[in-house]
Amino acid sequence: MSTAGARAPEPFLHALRSLRGAARRRPEVALEEVPGPARIAPFTVALTGAVTQPGVEDDLADGRFVVLHDAAGQDGWHGTFRVVAMLRTTVETELASDPMLGDVAWSWLTDALGAHDAVALGLAGSVTRVTNDSFGGLTERGSTSELEIRASWSPDGPDLGPHLAAWTDALATCGGLPPLPEGVAAFERRR
Repeated sequence: MSTAGARAPEPFLHALRSLRGAARRRPEVALEEVPGPARIAPFTVALTGAVTQPGVEDDLADGRFVVLHDAAGQDGWHGTFRVVAMLRTTVETELASDPMLGDVAWSWLTDALGAHDAVALGLAGSVTRVTNDSFGGLTERGSTSELEIRASWSPDGPDLGPHLAAWTDALATCGGLPPLPEGVAAFERRR
């Protein structure tokens, strides 16, 4: 948490408490707090997330969820908070060329925000697809494609739990996990 040497104001502390309450929604999504950006806002918190599956070495998807708080607000913000989020996964090369992929991927985030009643003011973002073809000594890798969703929005207050829960669900969808039915809690798998 970046505080620029100042004591955190109550709205930011409320936001932190609400994030902690929403942090363990899906056991397949591992969250970790990491240093937030230091120069964008006076108070920040950042989380990284990875979708894992037992027996699978690589993450199915990963991302970052950053909360910025400035009591004075900033140009382009619709309040004193701004969420900046990123989601990333590997996709099949054929899927990467589908012209609807961007719309579908963006809907993973917007649908999740709606499902959690997370009001996202000034929602903006992009969906990027990258395909890499390997040559020479890397020919055995073949072609790989990656999908990345970047978004930012302003929540309508300091209760950020629904926003983190929505991002977690979008990350799980990005990783190919089925949605949890409403009212069903996921339990951690025992080893």
